[in-house]
Amino acid sequence: VQLQASGGGLVQAGGSLRLHCAASGRTFIAYAMAWFRQAPGKNREFVASISRSGTDAWYTDSVKGRFTISRDGAENAVYLQMNSLKPADTAVYICALGQRPETYASGDYDPKTGYWGRGTQVTVSS
Repeated sequence: VQLQASGGGLVQAGGSLRLHCAASGRTFIAYAMAWFRQAPGKNREFVASISRSGTDAWYTDSVKGRFTISRDGAENAVYLQMNSLKPADTAVYICALGQRPETYASGDYDPKTGYWGRGTQVTVSS
């Protein structure tokens, strides 16, 4: 399985971006998916995750009310709508697939399990 993230870019504070992550390869089984981010010099941080059905979502506190995760039906593709962006949101955004969505959210995930994309850069200027 390969993950390809896109949609990043440079935006002013208060602006919006929509990230997309598509999975290819052996994706005939729908997986839970998640977004993480990593800023320079910082650890990878959980952002949001979504269940296989798309009916349940989890968010880190700092993005609640501003970001929305969604998926494309039963396809292994996930979106992250990011509104009211702040400079603190600047990071490489990475999509992940293969573990339980609540496991991603709790921090109990195994970074060596499942699949991880290379990410897309989001830069928010003040």
